[in-house]
Amino acid sequence: MSRPAFLLLHGAWAGRWVWDAVAPLLGAAGHAVIAPDLPGRAPWADGDGVTVSDMVDHALAALSGMEGPLIVVGHSGGGIVATMVAERLVARQPGSAAGLVYLAGMMLPSGMAFPEACTIAGAPPPQGIEPFLTPTADGLGTWVPPDAAEDIFFQCADPAAARAAASRLNAQLNTSWMIAPHWTAEGAGTVQRLYIEALQDRSVPITVQRTMQRLVPGARIATLDTDHAPQLSCTDRVAAILRDFAGSHLE
Repeated sequence: MSRPAFLLLHGAWAGRWVWDAVAPLLGAAGHAVIAPDLPGRAPWADGDGVTVSDMVDHALAALSGMEGPLIVVGHSGGGIVATMVAERLVARQPGSAAGLVYLAGMMLPSGMAFPEACTIAGAPPPQGIEPFLTPTADGLGTWVPPDAAEDIFFQCADPAAARAAASRLNAQLNTSWMIAPHWTAEGAGTVQRLYIEALQDRSVPITVQRTMQRLVPGARIATLDTDHAPQLSCTDRVAAILRDFAGSHLE
């Protein structure tokens, strides 16, 4: 069996750049890596509305005919997109989705949005970064002030790296982050899952991460004592966990 490829999906306000440190480590181990910029980021035209289905379409198009095996990784809100990508892959070609990974990600029941999971966890919204979000001038989206990003997303990273990452965040259309997954037990539910939890996460608190693990049981669990962006704060460990998960499909 060939080594699985990785499809790495970023979360809201971010871009493919969040994987810049992890992707070469996966590539050096013989894995193909695809990390697209998902739609919904600035700039946009008046009247634009990007849905989660649009983001899934874009992610699948980035595969350029690759048939698998494929491990889909979703960071933060990218976990919602990852779930639906896996759903589509199973429907399109059973066996092409070798694994589904959530990195401090939103692993949600079908039809449930993140605020509902927070409420169930006893941490009702506004949660994480939400109180700090600033509306865009057109009212169609939000952006994250850099100081809030450093404190909420990147507090465990090297300070210079945290400042650089915070400065790269984009404004995000509301329709592309106020989303919920839609999936089935016969689709994404058949794909082996791994949840990488982040103990010091201030955006998706560990209580909410573990509530999602309870609501969608069956995932393997890996634990990192770090912030919401482990790709920046403990790059080597994230890459090692992903390689080990991929290796389990070769045994």
